[in-house]
Amino acid sequence: MKDINCAAIITQKRREKGVTQEELAAYLGVTKASISKWETGVSYPDIAFLPMLASYFDISIDTLMDYTPQMTEGDISKIYQRLASDFTKKSFEEVIAESEGIIKKYYSCYILLTRMAVLYLNHAGMAGSAERTEEIIKDAIRLCERVRLNSKDHSMVVSTTNIEAMCYLTLGDGATVLELLGEALIVPTPDVTLISQAYKLLGNEEKSQEALQADLFQNLMTLFQSMMVNLQNNLSNFEKAEPIYLRAEIIADTFNMKHLNVNNVAMMYFLGAQMYQLCALPEKAIGLLSKFADVCINDFFPIALKTDSFFDKLETFLAENADLAPRNEAAVVNDMVKYFSDPMFESLSENVEFKIIVKKMSDFASHMKAIEIRG
Repeated sequence: MKDINCAAIITQKRREKGVTQEELAAYLGVTKASISKWETGVSYPDIAFLPMLASYFDISIDTLMDYTPQMTEGDISKIYQRLASDFTKKSFEEVIAESEGIIKKYYSCYILLTRMAVLYLNHAGMAGSAERTEEIIKDAIRLCERVRLNSKDHSMVVSTTNIEAMCYLTLGDGATVLELLGEALIVPTPDVTLISQAYKLLGNEEKSQEALQADLFQNLMTLFQSMMVNLQNNLSNFEKAEPIYLRAEIIADTFNMKHLNVNNVAMMYFLGAQMYQLCALPEKAIGLLSKFADVCINDFFPIALKTDSFFDKLETFLAENADLAPRNEAAVVNDMVKYFSDPMFESLSENVEFKIIVKKMSDFASHMKAIEIRG
């Protein structure tokens, strides 16, 4: 990421043109000392001189100022990771202030705005009050709206609209979610199948298989996450909830979900624990909380989707479509620990096994925090 800085550009372009500081000063009607100060960064040209300098060197004003309104995805990823980490090290408002400065500087870089919306959504809960949390989520919505209304990239608009819908869902505004996404339950299109067949016709069997595996992988993740939402919505109805949980366990085991996407398995164990606790089966609840803690400690990090021997054509797909905006790991662990403070588990607070699990998670959180500080 570049700061606005014309000193090196003026020097470079003047030398390329083969003119002296005196000659450039004479052209602009300023002193040689002024040119020297511009080139050493002691001072900057008055705004009235920028068009004349750009014209003289046959470059744009943006090039003259060494400024670009866009950022690379690599730069955006680095900024996101640093800011996410800063939320665990600095005050919330300090990180938000820096984020706002970056947004203002690159307000036409829609990829950045989308990632910053995710950053706000992921960390709004750290704001310190419900009112401030709501303000931050509304800021994320405004960023999404700008991208949705101005970007010409259809895929970016679709993904940003989904993020915006998540923001409204967090605010409890279901009506706006439906307004954004529509109410029709549309069957997925056969686009991926057609793409796969096209690659096959072109003799590219590798890409054909990759397309089919990518389609299956995404549908598998969507199916599993839909089951988790269904489970959550039926937690107090044991006759409905347990069959959902047991089928999810079968899918998780069949497709090696702990390896492919451990977050899904952690979510399954935690919701299952809530279900059994609500239904007065504390032993089963503690058993699943123990499994939840084990996958969090042993399998969760680093946060990444993975391939296996079944999905053996997806390395490129996952690398190209990896989420560039994951949450900071230390913050994720802190949230994991908070799950055990759920009022639903209050009756387990004196249970020895429950205490051991909580202690393991607390120790793990301290360990991750220490690593974050050293890093």
